[in-house]
Amino acid sequence: MSETHHRAARPTDLGALRTVMAADRTLMAWIRTALSMFSFGFTIYKVLDTMAESGAIADSAAPRQIGMFLAVLGTVSMLFGTIGYWATLREMQMSEQFRIGRPVLIMALIMIVTGLGLIVGIAGRFV
Repeated sequence: MSETHHRAARPTDLGALRTVMAADRTLMAWIRTALSMFSFGFTIYKVLDTMAESGAIADSAAPRQIGMFLAVLGTVSMLFGTIGYWATLREMQMSEQFRIGRPVLIMALIMIVTGLGLIVGIAGRFV
């Protein structure tokens, strides 16, 4: 491959580079938000489930509903964040060529799979 092909892997325009880095930071914020929802939903689910099993609360379906709500909310927010990120990368690719296999995008996809696993785990009471 030619030297120009290797140089085309990164934006040469500093404005484009800053836009891509801003998109990375925005997706990282979505990841933090989803992770907070996952952990909070799982924690509430486990605490309330333990309380329901001991008879401290009357509604035994409440832990699953609350945990499921937060897991779904976290997964949906991760999907929206990833779609927005991907749209930004697509718009930037029209003006400059750059590497799409970005670590933050890979992490977002891992978080989506984790969210789906959490939803399945709570729905099936595997966790």
